[in-house]
Amino acid sequence: MKKRTIEIMDTTLRDGEQTSGVSFSASEKLTLAKLLLDELRVDRIEVASARVSEGELEAVKQITRWASENRHLENIEVLTFTDGGVSLKWMEKAGAKVQNLLTKGSLNHLTHQLKKTPEQHFSEIGKIFAKAEKQGVTNNIYLEDWSNGMRNSPEYVFQFLDFLATQPVKRILLPDTLGIITHTEAFEFVSQIVKRYPDQHFDFHGHNDYDLGVANIMEAIKAGCHGLHLTVNGMGERAGNAPMASAIAVINDFLPEAKISVNEKALYKVSKLVSAFTGISIPSNKPIVGDSVFTQTAGIHADGDNKNNLYFSDLMPERFGRKRKYALGKMSGKANIQKNLQELGLTLNDDELKKVTARIIELGDKKERVTKDDLPYIISDVLDTDYQQKVFVKSYVLTHSKGLKPSTTLLLEIDGKTFEENAQGDGQYDAFINALRSIYRSQKKNFPKLTDYAVRIPPGSNSDALCETVITWQLDDKEFTTRGLDSDQTVSAIKATEKMLNII
Repeated sequence: MKKRTIEIMDTTLRDGEQTSGVSFSASEKLTLAKLLLDELRVDRIEVASARVSEGELEAVKQITRWASENRHLENIEVLTFTDGGVSLKWMEKAGAKVQNLLTKGSLNHLTHQLKKTPEQHFSEIGKIFAKAEKQGVTNNIYLEDWSNGMRNSPEYVFQFLDFLATQPVKRILLPDTLGIITHTEAFEFVSQIVKRYPDQHFDFHGHNDYDLGVANIMEAIKAGCHGLHLTVNGMGERAGNAPMASAIAVINDFLPEAKISVNEKALYKVSKLVSAFTGISIPSNKPIVGDSVFTQTAGIHADGDNKNNLYFSDLMPERFGRKRKYALGKMSGKANIQKNLQELGLTLNDDELKKVTARIIELGDKKERVTKDDLPYIISDVLDTDYQQKVFVKSYVLTHSKGLKPSTTLLLEIDGKTFEENAQGDGQYDAFINALRSIYRSQKKNFPKLTDYAVRIPPGSNSDALCETVITWQLDDKEFTTRGLDSDQTVSAIKATEKMLNII
């Protein structure tokens, strides 16, 4: 099959900036422009709307200066308006050479917003195109509300396109401005136009109000369109535009007739940078770029991956510079844990694996999020039981009130006998230790001296599931260390102390 080259135009810096609350600085626009063209390798970028502000003018000037030096000037596009050529003067100041002229693609918009006849509108457009040619500017044209135009006033749309066939226009841009068409309409409308005007270049510009943006771009390509408009992270007005990452993956995997230049491996990097610049976080389940979309949670899936990659698809994370992960939580089976152990270079026998699995499930039941970096500490805590447990901290109440000393009520079991004690201290854990000392003193048992106390989260962990307390004790001339692990700092210290009581 002979492939058709599809131009990818990114409009994150223009249409994406219409996302509520989003405004890129000049330096951010320049950084993203470089990344989109040089690393992501889209064909064109729409960087601004003319006449918006002085800041926008400066941003476009910086981009066009860089683009001129790097042979990208023809890839930089600016949205302009039917304003008698005022936008063209703005473009001249900005150094831009490609205009995307905004016009009315439905009779409804033309009649009620501009209050003009088709002939008046076309006449104005023709004059702007003539001025642009004299200025050395390439003409592209948006038919705003085109999708409603095809639904409700197709005669007007074809009258408009007949006129454009006589004009110096390079690309005709067909926007589903309100995101209202279905995939069947996208195919039908684009097919009609491409067949009727075989010598023209048509771009499809899809919005996502019904979450049909990607489906519609698929059908537009099948129908013969020549270019697509996409935004990083699907940014844009209301529900946004067709998202770049999903669209690129779909084209590469399901549309063999289409040839595109976009570098898949750069999608995640660009997505993260746009999120950082805008302050709009990426949903964790957003296809391709979400944090959890290449994470297997159910243990049966990890087990299947071990047995001939049963849960793999063509959508492999490595395509996008990412890695598959196996979540640790209450849904984890042994296979999930083994996958994480392999990455850490650790091995456990079956009995040890059962103990570690049980602990992770216990943490998951508490809604704690466990990461791979927590795993060595869980292993250390669970398997650090080379003693026969004879001392149990059965229960305790820790209190901390403003203006009063912290206190503890403790119930301890030693060799089957229970002891209850109350004590105060400088902190909750100090009160707990004072209660313990009192019990051991009453039983004429030695109690070690606490010589060091350190609290940390597992290095590298980005979860709040675990806190590790490491306590060093001295009894007579011997020094030893115990560790406790819990999501609560004081409880982790009490667990470390219970281990000490059994060791002595």
